[in-house]
Amino acid sequence: MIQHEVAVRMASQPGNKQYGILSVLIQAWYDVEYLFTVEPTVFNPPPKVMSAVIRMTRNDVRHLGCDEQLFRRVVKTVFNQRRKMLRVSLRQIFDAQHPATDGFFQRDIMTRRPEQLSIQEFVELTNLVEEELRVDS
Repeated sequence: MIQHEVAVRMASQPGNKQYGILSVLIQAWYDVEYLFTVEPTVFNPPPKVMSAVIRMTRNDVRHLGCDEQLFRRVVKTVFNQRRKMLRVSLRQIFDAQHPATDGFFQRDIMTRRPEQLSIQEFVELTNLVEEELRVDS
């Protein structure tokens, strides 16, 4: 049992307003089911927040298929500017020492926003970023 707002974020799917960093990082490793809401009136004294019960089941993923540290960095970077297209927010990962090539930001995925990407698409995006960081090395 956890706070309702946190439960909703944990269980949110792509395309949903509540889908964010927490959703992606937890769902990469767990299947999350929102089971039910618990009203404040069932507690004594009643809290000022709603509660919810969720079920988290470890999924079959043992390795994401990408650099997991970079995966976390990419997810956090793009959701820090969640209303921006990926091509705008991902520029923060690249710098003068590791610039992106001209074609990197021209890919179709770069016109999407972070809340539109599935976990697998975040893995693919992380692999693209890793490839691009290696190009200059």
